[in-house]
Amino acid sequence: MGILSWILLGLVAGALAKLIMPGKDPGGFIVTILIGIAGAFVGGYVGAFFGFGGVADFSLGSIGTAIVGSLILLALFRLAKK
Repeated sequence: MGILSWILLGLVAGALAKLIMPGKDPGGFIVTILIGIAGAFVGGYVGAFFGFGGVADFSLGSIGTAIVGSLILLALFRLAKK
């Protein structure tokens, strides 16, 4: 999957992560979306490393992996900003 697809998947994952983990984030919705893009990358690499699969296409598994990565990064971001 190309870099543009990862970015688009990250946008979706970031928006879904924001809906799953509501609350006031430092930086607002745009920063959360950017965290989602980074989460798609992190989720893809970590998932591939542990054998869960990566972010290879637009399937439910890849979206789930990207969302989990986004949730993890969003939680870490909130902890770092406290």
